[in-house]
Amino acid sequence: MSVLMGQMMERPLLISSIIDYAAAVYGDIPIVSRDAAGLTHRYSYRDASVRIARLAHALTGMGVKPGDRIATVAWNGYRHFELYYAISGIGAVCHTVNPRLFRDQLVHIFNHAEDRLIFVDPSLLPLVEGLAPDLSSVESVIVMSDAADMPESALGNILCYEKLLEGQPESIDWPSLDERAAAALCYTSGTTANPKGALYSHRSTVLHALGSVVGQDGWLRPGQVFMPVVPMFHVCAWGYPYACPLSGTAMVMPGPRLDGASLHDLIEGEGVTLSAGVPTLWYGLMEHLRKTGGTLTKLKALVCGGAAPSLALIQEIESHGVEFLHGWGLTETSPIVTTCLNSTLPENLTPEERQRYKLKQGRPLYGIDVKLAGEGGKTVPHDGESAGEILLRGNTVISGYYRDAEASEASFDEDGWFRTGDIGTLNAAGTLQLTDRAKDLIKSGGEWISSIDLESAVLGHPGVAAAAAIAIPHPKWDERPLLVVVPVEGQDVDKGSILDYLRGAVASFWVPDDIAFVDEMPLTATGKISKRQLRQRFEGYKLPTA
Repeated sequence: MSVLMGQMMERPLLISSIIDYAAAVYGDIPIVSRDAAGLTHRYSYRDASVRIARLAHALTGMGVKPGDRIATVAWNGYRHFELYYAISGIGAVCHTVNPRLFRDQLVHIFNHAEDRLIFVDPSLLPLVEGLAPDLSSVESVIVMSDAADMPESALGNILCYEKLLEGQPESIDWPSLDERAAAALCYTSGTTANPKGALYSHRSTVLHALGSVVGQDGWLRPGQVFMPVVPMFHVCAWGYPYACPLSGTAMVMPGPRLDGASLHDLIEGEGVTLSAGVPTLWYGLMEHLRKTGGTLTKLKALVCGGAAPSLALIQEIESHGVEFLHGWGLTETSPIVTTCLNSTLPENLTPEERQRYKLKQGRPLYGIDVKLAGEGGKTVPHDGESAGEILLRGNTVISGYYRDAEASEASFDEDGWFRTGDIGTLNAAGTLQLTDRAKDLIKSGGEWISSIDLESAVLGHPGVAAAAAIAIPHPKWDERPLLVVVPVEGQDVDKGSILDYLRGAVASFWVPDDIAFVDEMPLTATGKISKRQLRQRFEGYKLPTA
């Protein structure tokens, strides 16, 4: 078929264009960082672009070539931000490594990626030193420090970040790369097997940043101050280090101190208007405010993702005059897929109905298609009630895992849709609601019990700080739920009060057969409750009804 072609210039969508744009248009917008020692660093997007250029020249001088993988093991800070742009800008791949993973997983990740260099925060240097004997491709380790604060190290190839930048040119003509070239690499948290690599392109990263700006209801714009609590070592901090400079939003980097008191201090001290992170961090912030009587005078909204929030958390956050924004995504999707914003809520809802609606994951960003698959791969109706596995496709969704043909083959259907392993519903307005992970559903007497909904319900109990529901084998019902609970500190909570509370909040057959109290929950490397570890811990557990 003959097509009339447009007569428009064509420029590749490159990450380097974002920092150039920010320096030219939003040059005075600040980036504030706090390091492990509590010291604060301040500069602007224009200042950052100069240092990024110097770093890019230094990398090229070290022999870094297009396609080389360069690892970072670092907290959220200005030097990590510079690495994001300098590495990908010269055509290399910025491989952000999660330091919270297990040792064997970390060794696998470094060797699988074949990283040439590792850039590491000083406080994380001992971790890299411990791994070094088992790393096969690493040529040098660069500590993200100035010369005066360089730590001692037994490694013979340790270099100083600031010394690399000395004497380098302060501007750069970025190479014109293919926009489909690899730009960043992030591995999954690997809860069931070796972590798998998601290899993002320049094109996918820029499109994700554009979609994030459009899909967040005007929260990212000049005059706003954003604090990414979600770590830069995982899924590129949900893409915010790209979306913020693109939109002229100021940034506050919190470093490694993510306790409630430290976050509150930064929010109030730096005038943070928007922040993003996993529920466990916001529970910590709310607990700090309860204990101290603190308030949030500057913060306008919190983005929550990575795990299902409870209705109680949403209500407590919004009681401080802060809007709760729910998001959902995966490492494999750059990561944001959907957002649930006030502008997308149905009209005429009561305040409580609005808060309950925000338990939904929301509508997809532009460029991502969502569908539900039932048994045999048949499409499930989008009626808000019928559940199916969530399948995705789009410009910001992986087409396969990095150097892992077996995992890739298992993760896509015959039409090329990515299989998430999540179960959910879609309504006619395109609003998604997760009901569970396929592996976390509890099947009791032929009926499904959603662990997510059960956990959300029990978190409304004033004496429950954290909860997780797991399936325990049962001779009659096949499986029954065991509820694992962390009680609120200082409160004497018993099984009876929790079971009585649940009997009025969930279907009768959802009420767990037993409750186990623990001091703390095992967490994955990304801050989610590890159901895998809980299943291992309670393997062989005998329910009183069995």
